[in-house]
Amino acid sequence: MKSAKSASSRTPDLVRTIKKYPNRRLYDTETSTYVTLTEIKKLVLSASPLVVLDAKTGEDLTRAILLQIILEEESAGVPMFSEAVLSNIIRFYGHAMQGHMGSYLENHVQSFMDWQSKLGESSPALSPEVWAQFMQLQTPLMQNMFSGLVNPSENVMTQLQEQLQKQIHKNTEQLLGVMGLRT
Repeated sequence: MKSAKSASSRTPDLVRTIKKYPNRRLYDTETSTYVTLTEIKKLVLSASPLVVLDAKTGEDLTRAILLQIILEEESAGVPMFSEAVLSNIIRFYGHAMQGHMGSYLENHVQSFMDWQSKLGESSPALSPEVWAQFMQLQTPLMQNMFSGLVNPSENVMTQLQEQLQKQIHKNTEQLLGVMGLRT
């Protein structure tokens, strides 16, 4: 977890500071107004760097607030994480591979976002139907991401990366076929 010191060491002018008070209210120091979790979610969606600090102690609460937003999103409608995925994540806590799992997920989610962004830039006219078909192709990838991780071996990271690369290649080929770019 980042400390308040490391979080605030990121160019202070660019990082929006939200203070959390004991009454559970969140105060945006940039706008001098109280904000809601929904407004913090909008900041995250707009890629605005932010840090949430305990107003009394200065402790960095950013992760706790982001987890609270995820919990609300998961409870509000169509959840992103299945029970199986959540169970597998829980199994990694206290496991020797716990430290690797966080960076693995972070790297692969970022790679997916980069890839999605590049695809969106090269094909801005894709219809919602094509995107929906593409996302349906991603379901097996997400479901299989954690398969076999309960008892990871030395080569688990290599195996996972190979599996992920194969699945992304397969899904890309299928998407290009749906778009009529492959015969």
